[in-house]
Amino acid sequence: MNYPTLVGGVLLRRYKRFLADVRLDDGREVVAHCPNTGSMRAVNVPGARVWLSPSDNPARKLAWTWELIELPSGDTQAGAASALASVHTGRANRIVEEALRSGTVAELRSYSAIKREAKVANARLDFRLDDDERPSCFVEVKQVTLKESDGHGYFPDAVSERGRKHLESLAQLVAEGKRAVLLFLVAHEGIDDVAPAMHLDPGYGDTLRRVMAEGVEVLAYRIRARRDDQGRPLALTLDASLPVRPMAQFVED
Repeated sequence: MNYPTLVGGVLLRRYKRFLADVRLDDGREVVAHCPNTGSMRAVNVPGARVWLSPSDNPARKLAWTWELIELPSGDTQAGAASALASVHTGRANRIVEEALRSGTVAELRSYSAIKREAKVANARLDFRLDDDERPSCFVEVKQVTLKESDGHGYFPDAVSERGRKHLESLAQLVAEGKRAVLLFLVAHEGIDDVAPAMHLDPGYGDTLRRVMAEGVEVLAYRIRARRDDQGRPLALTLDASLPVRPMAQFVED
């Protein structure tokens, strides 16, 4: 997914869920739209470097949208000082759709048709993949940005009854003879694996383990950012497949 020209700055604060104050590199302080309704645990870091996309649409109340944040990578061997994380949840399905169409997700290649927003009995899932030679495959995407102090990635970052219901819908599809996949889009370059956040939402973790035993497939893929010579992010793509740790427990320092 390519970005328009992004503008760098420093996050001052996020408030009222949808607003963020940012000091741009040129010294201006602006109010940006925050396109993330979640808790943003671990990615709401005042003082961190952030990247905004501008808009010249006169109908918009806010001319700026918060897209990305730079966080410590923890990758000392590679010498990386920071890792990008996408806070814009609306970008997740676009990144995944591009990856599905390009064949980047090896486990989901070669379907002849890809449909967005597939309606099922009690939910709307993100994708339906069809092929004449096999059952339909339904895919639900969940964006992961939570990296806890133990170094591991977790989902969700708060109690998610909606997420748990999506798991139940996927399990029902498996019972009907269809293929059902939960795809964790790890939108944080510094996360190397994913586990259910039992310390935040044990109900989600218990449900995830159960539906996996019932045949729901769980995949995780991490983003990779492409930057220009000045370090400005130009694009995000789906990159490495990551392991999923269904029995993990968070251990505080």
